[in-house]
Amino acid sequence: MIAKQRIALTVNGRQIEAEVEPRLLLTDFLRGTLGLTGTHVGCEHGVCGACTILLDGRSARACLMLAVQADGSSLETVESLGTPEMLSDLQKDFREHHALQCGFCTPGMLMTATDLLRTQPLASDEEIRDGLSGNLCRCTGYENIVRAVRAAAARRGGTPS
Repeated sequence: MIAKQRIALTVNGRQIEAEVEPRLLLTDFLRGTLGLTGTHVGCEHGVCGACTILLDGRSARACLMLAVQADGSSLETVESLGTPEMLSDLQKDFREHHALQCGFCTPGMLMTATDLLRTQPLASDEEIRDGLSGNLCRCTGYENIVRAVRAAAARRGGTPS
Protein backbone atom coordinates (compact mmCIF):
# COMPACT_ATOMS: atom_id res chain seq x y z
CA MET A 1 0.00 0.00 0.00
CA ILE A 2 1.26 3.46 -0.91
CA ALA A 3 1.40 5.98 1.93
CA LYS A 4 -0.75 9.04 1.36
CA GLN A 5 0.74 12.49 1.38
CA ARG A 6 -0.85 15.58 2.88
CA ILE A 7 -1.21 18.58 0.56
CA ALA A 8 -2.48 22.09 1.17
CA LEU A 9 -3.44 24.40 -1.66
CA THR A 10 -5.88 27.10 -2.60
CA VAL A 11 -8.48 26.18 -5.21
CA ASN A 12 -10.72 28.93 -6.54
CA GLY A 13 -9.98 31.01 -3.45
CA ARG A 14 -10.76 28.20 -1.03
CA GLN A 15 -8.12 26.66 1.24
CA ILE A 16 -7.98 22.89 0.71
CA GLU A 17 -6.13 20.27 2.71
CA ALA A 18 -6.25 16.64 1.67
CA GLU A 19 -4.39 13.38 1.85
CA VAL A 20 -3.67 11.97 -1.58
CA GLU A 21 -1.74 9.12 -3.10
CA PRO A 22 1.53 10.45 -4.55
CA ARG A 23 0.56 9.18 -8.02
CA LEU A 24 -2.88 10.87 -8.15
CA LEU A 25 -3.16 13.15 -11.18
CA LEU A 26 -4.24 16.72 -10.54
CA THR A 27 -7.18 16.24 -12.95
CA ASP A 28 -8.39 13.29 -10.89
CA PHE A 29 -7.98 15.27 -7.66
CA LEU A 30 -9.95 18.22 -9.04
CA ARG A 31 -12.70 16.11 -10.59
CA GLY A 32 -12.94 13.15 -8.20
CA THR A 33 -11.91 14.54 -4.85
CA LEU A 34 -13.14 18.13 -5.13
CA GLY A 35 -16.03 17.58 -7.58
CA LEU A 36 -14.79 20.30 -9.95
CA THR A 37 -15.79 18.57 -13.16
CA GLY A 38 -15.27 21.60 -15.39
CA THR A 39 -11.65 20.57 -15.81
CA HIS A 40 -12.01 18.04 -18.62
CA VAL A 41 -9.84 15.02 -19.28
CA GLY A 42 -9.09 14.70 -22.97
CA CYS A 43 -5.88 13.30 -24.37
CA GLU A 44 -4.09 12.81 -21.02
CA HIS A 45 -0.86 13.84 -22.76
CA GLY A 46 -1.06 17.63 -22.43
CA VAL A 47 -1.80 18.11 -26.12
CA CYS A 48 -5.48 19.01 -26.31
CA GLY A 49 -5.73 21.64 -23.56
CA ALA A 50 -9.10 20.44 -22.21
CA CYS A 51 -7.59 20.17 -18.71
CA THR A 52 -6.12 23.69 -18.65
CA ILE A 53 -6.20 25.41 -15.27
CA LEU A 54 -4.37 28.40 -13.87
CA LEU A 55 -1.59 27.43 -11.49
CA ASP A 56 -0.24 30.39 -9.56
CA GLY A 57 -1.80 32.62 -12.20
CA ARG A 58 -0.42 30.90 -15.32
CA SER A 59 -2.06 28.30 -17.54
CA ALA A 60 -1.00 24.72 -16.92
CA ARG A 61 -2.12 21.26 -17.96
CA ALA A 62 -3.67 19.46 -14.99
CA CYS A 63 -3.32 16.08 -16.73
CA LEU A 64 0.47 16.42 -16.68
CA MET A 65 0.73 17.16 -12.98
CA LEU A 66 0.38 15.12 -9.88
CA ALA A 67 -1.76 16.55 -7.11
CA VAL A 68 1.26 16.53 -4.79
CA GLN A 69 3.07 18.86 -7.21
CA ALA A 70 0.37 21.48 -6.60
CA ASP A 71 1.06 21.50 -2.86
CA GLY A 72 1.39 25.11 -1.70
CA SER A 73 0.02 26.50 -4.96
CA SER A 74 -3.02 28.53 -5.88
CA LEU A 75 -5.24 27.02 -8.59
CA GLU A 76 -8.09 28.45 -10.60
CA THR A 77 -10.45 26.20 -12.53
CA VAL A 78 -13.20 27.18 -14.93
CA GLU A 79 -15.61 27.15 -11.98
CA SER A 80 -13.80 30.26 -10.69
CA LEU A 81 -14.93 32.33 -13.66
CA GLY A 82 -18.65 32.46 -13.04
CA THR A 83 -21.84 30.52 -12.55
CA PRO A 84 -24.66 29.67 -14.95
CA GLU A 85 -26.66 32.48 -13.33
CA MET A 86 -23.74 34.96 -13.26
CA LEU A 87 -21.38 34.41 -16.20
CA SER A 88 -18.06 36.22 -16.35
CA ASP A 89 -17.59 38.73 -19.17
CA LEU A 90 -15.40 36.24 -21.04
CA GLN A 91 -18.04 33.53 -20.73
CA LYS A 92 -20.64 36.01 -22.02
CA ASP A 93 -18.36 36.76 -24.98
CA PHE A 94 -18.10 33.03 -25.74
CA ARG A 95 -21.89 32.76 -25.64
CA GLU A 96 -22.49 35.92 -27.68
CA HIS A 97 -20.00 34.95 -30.39
CA HIS A 98 -21.10 31.29 -30.52
CA ALA A 99 -17.59 30.20 -29.53
CA LEU A 100 -18.63 26.75 -28.46
CA GLN A 101 -20.47 23.84 -29.92
CA CYS A 102 -20.08 20.57 -28.08
CA GLY A 103 -18.42 22.44 -25.20
CA PHE A 104 -15.73 19.86 -24.44
CA CYS A 105 -12.81 22.20 -25.16
CA THR A 106 -14.55 25.28 -23.76
CA PRO A 107 -13.26 25.14 -20.15
CA GLY A 108 -9.66 24.84 -21.34
CA MET A 109 -10.17 27.59 -23.93
CA LEU A 110 -11.66 29.86 -21.27
CA MET A 111 -8.79 29.28 -18.86
CA THR A 112 -6.16 29.79 -21.56
CA ALA A 113 -7.93 32.95 -22.71
CA THR A 114 -8.08 34.18 -19.11
CA ASP A 115 -4.32 33.79 -18.84
CA LEU A 116 -3.77 35.49 -22.20
CA LEU A 117 -6.02 38.41 -21.30
CA ARG A 118 -4.11 38.92 -18.06
CA THR A 119 -0.62 38.67 -19.55
CA GLN A 120 -0.57 39.41 -23.29
CA PRO A 121 -1.37 42.54 -25.30
CA LEU A 122 -3.42 40.55 -27.87
CA ALA A 123 -3.08 43.35 -30.40
CA SER A 124 -4.07 41.16 -33.36
CA ASP A 125 -6.03 38.06 -34.26
CA GLU A 126 -2.72 36.40 -35.03
CA GLU A 127 -1.60 36.89 -31.42
CA ILE A 128 -4.90 35.46 -30.18
CA ARG A 129 -4.59 32.44 -32.48
CA ASP A 130 -1.00 31.91 -31.39
CA GLY A 131 -1.99 32.11 -27.73
CA LEU A 132 -4.80 29.61 -28.19
CA SER A 133 -2.79 27.26 -30.40
CA GLY A 134 -2.22 24.78 -27.59
CA ASN A 135 -5.95 24.12 -27.24
CA LEU A 136 -7.69 21.86 -29.72
CA CYS A 137 -11.30 22.16 -30.83
CA ARG A 138 -12.88 19.70 -33.20
CA CYS A 139 -16.16 21.56 -33.71
CA THR A 140 -15.82 25.30 -34.18
CA GLY A 141 -13.03 26.02 -36.63
CA TYR A 142 -11.75 28.55 -34.04
CA GLU A 143 -13.05 31.68 -35.79
CA ASN A 144 -15.79 32.32 -33.24
CA ILE A 145 -13.42 31.57 -30.37
CA VAL A 146 -11.02 34.18 -31.73
CA ARG A 147 -13.91 36.66 -32.06
CA ALA A 148 -14.91 36.06 -28.44
CA VAL A 149 -11.37 36.60 -27.16
CA ARG A 150 -11.02 39.64 -29.42
CA ALA A 151 -14.17 41.13 -27.84
CA ALA A 152 -12.79 40.50 -24.36
CA ALA A 153 -9.44 42.04 -25.32
CA ALA A 154 -11.15 45.08 -26.84
CA ARG A 155 -13.14 45.62 -23.65
CA ARG A 156 -9.95 45.74 -21.61
CA GLY A 157 -8.21 47.86 -24.25
CA GLY A 158 -6.04 45.20 -25.91
CA THR A 159 -7.18 44.76 -29.49
CA PRO A 160 -9.66 46.73 -31.62
CA SER A 161 -13.06 45.16 -32.31
